[in-house]
Amino acid sequence: MGDWWQRNIMEPGKLPLLLALAAFVLTFVVTRVVTRLIRAGKGPFGNVRAGGVHIHHVVPGIVLTVVGGFGAVAGGRHGFGSALAAVVFGIGAGLVLDEFALILHLDDVYWTEAGRKSVEVVVVTAALVGLLLAGFTPFGVDGMSEDELRDRANVTATVAGNFLFSLLALAKGKARLAIFGVVVPVVALVGAVRLARPGSPWARRFYGRRPRARAKSRLRAYRHDRRWSGPRRAVQDWIGGHPDPPPTRH
Repeated sequence: MGDWWQRNIMEPGKLPLLLALAAFVLTFVVTRVVTRLIRAGKGPFGNVRAGGVHIHHVVPGIVLTVVGGFGAVAGGRHGFGSALAAVVFGIGAGLVLDEFALILHLDDVYWTEAGRKSVEVVVVTAALVGLLLAGFTPFGVDGMSEDELRDRANVTATVAGNFLFSLLALAKGKARLAIFGVVVPVVALVGAVRLARPGSPWARRFYGRRPRARAKSRLRAYRHDRRWSGPRRAVQDWIGGHPDPPPTRH
C-alpha cells in the first residue's frame, strides 16, 4: 500500500488533487446535512443573514475558491502550501456547486425541481475528478508510451478524434456522455454513434425530413427516460433531499 501511495499519488504530485476532491465531497455532504436540518427546523443551525439579506453559502464558496485557486497556482504541486490551497479550493468548490442551480437560474431554487441540477453537477464533477485521480487524462492520451508521446501526430489525432466524438454526443443531446467522454474515449464514441435525443440540435438538423428516424428517436428516449428517471430521482432525493412540491394555482 505504501509503495502504491508513493508511486501513484506522491511522485506524480496528485496529493493536492486528492485533498481537493476529499474536501469537495465532504463539504457537499456536510452542507446538505446542515441545510436539511435547517429546512426541518432541527438543530442549532439557521440561515445566515446580514442587514435582512440572506447570505447564501455560494458567497463564502466563491471567496474560498478564489483564494484556494490562486494559492494552488502559486504553491505548485508539492509542499504544505499546495496541500492547504487544495483543501481550501475543494471546500470553496463544494459550497459553490452545491448552489449551482441558483447561479444558473439567478433565483433561490435550492429546494425546487430546478435545484436538482446542483446535485447532478456535483456528482459529475466528483466522478470526473476521480477519473483524473485514477490516471485518466482528458481526451484519453494517458496510456501512451514515451515513443507514442513523441509522435505528435498520433497524440494530435487522438485528441482531435475524441474531441469530435464528444462534440457529436453533445450535439445529439447527450451531455453526460459528452462530459465523461472527454476523459474516457469509448464513452464519447457511444454517444456519437447512437440516435440523437428528440429536440437536440442534431435531431432538428438531420431528422426533420426523416419521420422514421424521428419516431425511433422519440421512442428510444421515452423508453430510456421511463426506465431510468425513477432510479435517478431516487438517488438525487437521497443525496440532495426531496424538492418542494410545485405551488398550486388557484
